[in-house]
Amino acid sequence: MIILKLFEEWGISLKLKRKTNSINFKTLVYLVAFSVTILLFLIFSQSILLKYSYERYQTDKIKKIVKSVQDYDADDIFHNLETLVYDNSVCAQYIFDGGNNISYNTLMVGCGLNKNNTQIVELMNNIMSDNKDVQYIKLINKKTDTKAILTGIKVDKGYLFIYSPLEDLAGANIVLRSQVIFITCIVIILACFISYFLSNKITDPIMKITRKAKELGEGNYNIEFDSSDVLEIDELANTLNHVSRDLSKIDELRRDLMANVSHDLKTPLTMIRAYAEMIRDISYKDKVKMDKDLSVIIEETERLNVLVNDILDLSKMQADADSLNIEQFDLCELIKEVMRRYDILKTTEDYNFIMELPDNAKVSADKQKMMQVIYNLINNAINYTGDDKKVFIKVSKVKKEYLVEIKDTGKGIKKEEIPYIWDKYYKKDKKHQRNVVSTGIGLSIVKEILTKHKFDYGVKSVPKKGTTFYFKIKK
Repeated sequence: MIILKLFEEWGISLKLKRKTNSINFKTLVYLVAFSVTILLFLIFSQSILLKYSYERYQTDKIKKIVKSVQDYDADDIFHNLETLVYDNSVCAQYIFDGGNNISYNTLMVGCGLNKNNTQIVELMNNIMSDNKDVQYIKLINKKTDTKAILTGIKVDKGYLFIYSPLEDLAGANIVLRSQVIFITCIVIILACFISYFLSNKITDPIMKITRKAKELGEGNYNIEFDSSDVLEIDELANTLNHVSRDLSKIDELRRDLMANVSHDLKTPLTMIRAYAEMIRDISYKDKVKMDKDLSVIIEETERLNVLVNDILDLSKMQADADSLNIEQFDLCELIKEVMRRYDILKTTEDYNFIMELPDNAKVSADKQKMMQVIYNLINNAINYTGDDKKVFIKVSKVKKEYLVEIKDTGKGIKKEEIPYIWDKYYKKDKKHQRNVVSTGIGLSIVKEILTKHKFDYGVKSVPKKGTTFYFKIKK
């Protein structure tokens, strides 16, 4: 019971973990966190920076007034001062001729001039006695927790005093905070709605891709991944569509490969068994007949050996497990050595091998692997040449390279089929035909070896006139 309970709790925790790791949940958390961060910054800025910014603004405003006053002529001060004071929400008092004064906007709320304030009167007297052009004094009333700036400007026949209160922003802060709290609640609700919309916009196509990817993993390669309005998801869908098509081709190739290899293995094994039984039951008494049957068994065994070796060689090269052994050798001598294997075809089947070779062709490459290339290309030409049974082998000098061409006189290859001839066991009609001396993967081996050497290679074909396989190797 305890174990079951633990498993149940563990299952719940796994579900909760999956939910908290979901895009929906994380989008909600990130949006809410972002919104709260912005709002906290606003609260901090209004409580700390607002007061400082306001005082700085008022100070700059007073300095502008001072500059304007200093720029006026003596006769213009009285005409412009009243407008200047009212436009900037300050109060002023002009004292001249030993005590006479003119007041401007002193009835403004918070104005400290002309109210028999002994502290301000004393400060004004001190400013006049100092006889300076401009003086700024910051006033702080601790009892009422208010601040103001008193500015004294020396003018033509006296002093102009400007009083600018620094308004108490505590009330404004309280109002703003209450508004920020209200706005915070609204923003969090909006963040929830936005996160729900955004996460669904993203997760819906991802979930569709996930479901279809599971089908792809189960072997359904004909599936199509749909695109969406999100660039990254569209790229993922396109990539998976490409993977799906490639897997479909690989699966088809695998089935063809199994069928063709099975056919290649089955045919010689059947022949070996049939001739072995014939020797056992019939021809064991006739030495000539038995030798002939044994020759067939040996030939079929050799065919099996070639097939297995070709498959192993191709697997090694495709897995990069087969390194190159570069050495210098004469390419012409190598071709002649390979052609000696086909002497029996000249006498028994009237094949005509036409060689056009220079006296020598010194090259650097893996000699054994280049022998495989030439051997497989000649095999291919033998299998597909025309009724004249001619095969052309030519080596020519092209700048700093040797061009090797092996040509047959067969039906040729259709243009649309040429890109696929290097694939293992590729057949247009998908029906494997067993070649005379080939295993069906010869061109794949040629491609792997030449690619590993970084040699240029290709094929040229003319319908009903024949096909030429070629490759270039540096001198």
